[in-house]
Amino acid sequence: MTTANPRNVGAILFDKDGTLFDFGATWNAWAKAFLMRLANGDRARAVALGHVIGFDLDAGLFAPDSFVIAGTPDELVTTLSPECPDLTDAALFALINEEAAAAPMAEAVPLAPLLERLSGSGLRLGVATNDAEAPAYAHLDAAGVRHWFDFIAGSDSGYGAKPEPGQLLAFCSSVGVAPDRVLMVGDSTHDLMAGRAAGMRTVAVLTGLATAADLQPFADLVLPDIGHLPDWLGIS
Repeated sequence: MTTANPRNVGAILFDKDGTLFDFGATWNAWAKAFLMRLANGDRARAVALGHVIGFDLDAGLFAPDSFVIAGTPDELVTTLSPECPDLTDAALFALINEEAAAAPMAEAVPLAPLLERLSGSGLRLGVATNDAEAPAYAHLDAAGVRHWFDFIAGSDSGYGAKPEPGQLLAFCSSVGVAPDRVLMVGDSTHDLMAGRAAGMRTVAVLTGLATAADLQPFADLVLPDIGHLPDWLGIS
């Protein structure tokens, strides 16, 4: 499909957390609720479990190098399973996803008008997240924006997880746009590395926990947030 922008971009694939939604405002709240539930209300145990995953319960913040920031629920299960011998891996995975689906999502920018503007220019839109598929659908539904996306994939959708390019290539196949005409937009090096591996152009945004210095080596462009995309694309 011919797009209305002068940069020959036919599609945009977004990461979810830290890109469509502000990471800190969303996932710090999730971590506090999840850890307290996992610890059965025992705050001292919740603090200890937080240290295991790189989250300071007292400060309510993830460490910048926490694997959770760009990780998958499976990685979280693997890390926490030895600390929770009373739970099966399946039960722990279900608990993670249940709490994730209920996380209070804070939009990085007003999503509906932005997505309407991008879609209205002829761009195909998708989401590729290392979160599981069910919470991803729940979050997009809660924001009222799921219908703008032609493709939504989580780490358990059958395409693998970032930084591998499987989700990204599946998006290209689904919407019929070649990788070199797709923007991969994300807030982590995992997102950008996946974009490079897929042959896409990469756009970093600063609504996650990574800094511009962290992301610049992997990005063709660094923007404050996704709200700057239409102007860069030349979409009126």
